[in-house]
Amino acid sequence: MLLWLSDLLANYIGGFGVFKYLTVRGIMGVITAMAIALILGPTMIRRLNYHQIGQSVRNDGPASHLSKSGTPTMGGALILVAIILSTLLWSDLSNSHVWVVVIVTLIFGAVGWIDDYRKVIEKNSKGLPARWKYFWQSVGGFGVATFLYMNADSNVVTGLYLPFINGMVVDMGIFFIVFAYFVIVGSSNAVNLTDGLDGLAILPTVLVAGALGIIAYLTGNIKFAEYLLIPYVQGTGEIIIFCASIVGAGLGFLWFNTYPAQVFMGDVGALALGAALGAVAVIIRHEVVLFIMGGVFVMETLSVVIQVASFKLTGKRVFRMAPIHHHFELKGWPEPRVIVRFWIITVVLVLIGLATLKIR
Repeated sequence: MLLWLSDLLANYIGGFGVFKYLTVRGIMGVITAMAIALILGPTMIRRLNYHQIGQSVRNDGPASHLSKSGTPTMGGALILVAIILSTLLWSDLSNSHVWVVVIVTLIFGAVGWIDDYRKVIEKNSKGLPARWKYFWQSVGGFGVATFLYMNADSNVVTGLYLPFINGMVVDMGIFFIVFAYFVIVGSSNAVNLTDGLDGLAILPTVLVAGALGIIAYLTGNIKFAEYLLIPYVQGTGEIIIFCASIVGAGLGFLWFNTYPAQVFMGDVGALALGAALGAVAVIIRHEVVLFIMGGVFVMETLSVVIQVASFKLTGKRVFRMAPIHHHFELKGWPEPRVIVRFWIITVVLVLIGLATLKIR
C-alpha cells in the first residue's frame, strides 16, 4: 500500500524512491509492527482483564504456575494485528508469496482463536475438539501446499534441498504437497507446545523469523542465490517484510509477555506463528534449515511424542512432565532460567542455520 504511494510520490520528490528497497521496507516493517504492538498492548490487556478473559492453569502442573491463573490470554491477536497491518502497509501487494503467508497466518490464527474462545469464554476445558482442530489445520495446510504446487514454475519449487551438501536436491514431485503440509502443520503445533512459559515461545519465533527473512531476501536475489549455491525462487524477497513484521510484533508482545507475564499468547498466536514460519520455509525452500533453527520447537515436540509413546508401551514416563520445559521446572530450575537457556540454545541454532548458507 505505502509502496504504491511512495512510487507515486517519487515522481515528484526523489527521496521517496528509497522505499523501493527491500531492506528499507524491512526495517520499516519491524518498526511499524513493534509500534502497533506497544501502542495497542496496554488497551488490549485492560480489555481482556475487564472481560475476565484469563488463563486456566493445570492442577497437575508445576506449583509455581498456580499464581498465573487468571492472567489475560488470547494476546496473540495483538501479534497478528501488528503483523498483518505492517505487512499490508509495506509489502508489494501484487506479490503472491505475500498473500500466501498472510492467508496461512489468518487461517491458523482463526483455528487458535476458536480454540481459545471455547476454553476461556465458553469455559469448555477441551476447547475445540482435537479432531476438528487438526481437520481445519489440515484444510489450511493442504490448501496452501496444493496452491504452491499448482503454481510451481520449475522443479526448484518442489525440490528438497539439504544444507551442508552442495547440489544435493531431491525432486519430490507431487509428494511436495504432503511434505509441505507436514512442515506447516507440524511447525504450527510445535510452537504451540513450546508456548508454556512466559516469553519462551515468542523470542525463538522472533529469532527464527528474522533468519528466515534474511534467507528469503537472498533466495529472491538471483546473484546472491548463485553465489551462495542456494535455490533461486523469484519474488521471495518480498517475504522479508512479513518476517520483519513478525520480528517487530514479537518484540512488542514480549514487552508484555516477559516474566512475569501480563498477557499470554494463547493458541490464536502460537498456532498462527508456527504455521507462518513453516509456510515461509516451504516457499523459500529451506525446510531443513527451519528444522535446525527451530530446534527448541523440535525438542519440545519430541519430548511429548516420547513421553506418550513410553507411557503407552511401558507404563513409565521418560520425563517428569512434558513438554520438556516443565521437566526442567520440576527438577528445580526457576522459570526464568529455563526460558533464558532455551533462548540461548535458539541463538546458537539460528547461527548454525545461517551458516548453512555458506557451508555447501
